[in-house]
Amino acid sequence: MDSALTTVGLPIALAIIMFGLGLDLTLADFRRIGKNPKAVAIALVCQIVVLPAVCFGLVLAFDLDPLLAIGMLLLAASPGGTTANLFSHLFRGDVALNISLTAINSILALLTLPLITNAAIDHFDQGDSVSLPFGEVVQVFAIVLIPVAIGMAVKASRPVFAARMDRPVRIGSAIILAVLVLGILLDQRESVSDYLADVGIVAALFCAISLVVGYVVPRALGVRDDQAIASSMEIGVHNGTLAIFVAVEVLDSTEISVPAAVYSIVMFVLATAWGMFLSRKA
Repeated sequence: MDSALTTVGLPIALAIIMFGLGLDLTLADFRRIGKNPKAVAIALVCQIVVLPAVCFGLVLAFDLDPLLAIGMLLLAASPGGTTANLFSHLFRGDVALNISLTAINSILALLTLPLITNAAIDHFDQGDSVSLPFGEVVQVFAIVLIPVAIGMAVKASRPVFAARMDRPVRIGSAIILAVLVLGILLDQRESVSDYLADVGIVAALFCAISLVVGYVVPRALGVRDDQAIASSMEIGVHNGTLAIFVAVEVLDSTEISVPAAVYSIVMFVLATAWGMFLSRKA
């Protein structure tokens, strides 16, 4: 991938997306977690424990190339993003709960993302090829959390401006993600057909399972339907930009970023279809 895109464009893209997330957040969103402990706890267990285990099973079952397998687990460890909030809104989920989940997941990922990714690197014996030093992870999340904090400050001090910027930032985020995905696929164009054959089915299955688990498990445990929809979108719509950033900038491997790029394509289709199904069901 072009160095300007990775060294300049990718950090800026991630910062814009996380700033947009901050425009939707307030301190009350964090306090709200205490008012919905059951829904939050179930979603977090699905996100942090169940889905990485499912992803690990899939990469073993399909015998993925080690770097692609690491990319899938990196994706599984990534939290939801602004797109998850948008899907939740479109399909009548509890957006307030969704925003709270995004906020807490983004903080927890500071610990869970390096743990899961390093475990994948160790398991697939790629220690000589890639590494995930904790110091670099802290730098990554500084790039993530500082724009979120700025966005929250803007919302608190200028709520009208924040509301007016919400839609343009969401559209810009979608365009940025599309450009990143296109850049990765062009960079890997000689192998893209093989990658799609190797990881496309796994990415689609993982996305479908994530969406279903995120809804069915909370509903089975007595969580309200709108909260289950929020959980489903949070768990099924990962922050692909963050996964791509870590793969390219921290792990220095475009190949590891391929699963996130492929997932970013299939998740729009599957999340839309799933949301429509849930709407008709309701």
